[in-house]
Amino acid sequence: MTHDHSHHDHKSTHRDDPTVQDMLKRLNRLEGQIRGIKSMVEEDVYCDDILTQVAAVKSALDAFANQLFAQHVKTCVVRDLKAGKDDIIDELMVTVKRLSR
Repeated sequence: MTHDHSHHDHKSTHRDDPTVQDMLKRLNRLEGQIRGIKSMVEEDVYCDDILTQVAAVKSALDAFANQLFAQHVKTCVVRDLKAGKDDIIDELMVTVKRLSR
């Protein structure tokens, strides 16, 4: 099955294996950290200690988003621009705004 990137209802991105493995590793780590926060709440851990963990998860999630964003620009955005699909720029601006909240 070939991917037709002109469909706007369902865009997709091909990622090479090492990239996918790295992304999954980061997400698994995040998932573990969030499970850790859940058990801290269940075990009545001191609020400030939980907040420290939350801050760690936020910065790990931001790092993940930044990595994914850079990847998106280098692959999808470049591909669309070369194909003359300028609407990717508008999409990109919306994404930047969303990420910088």
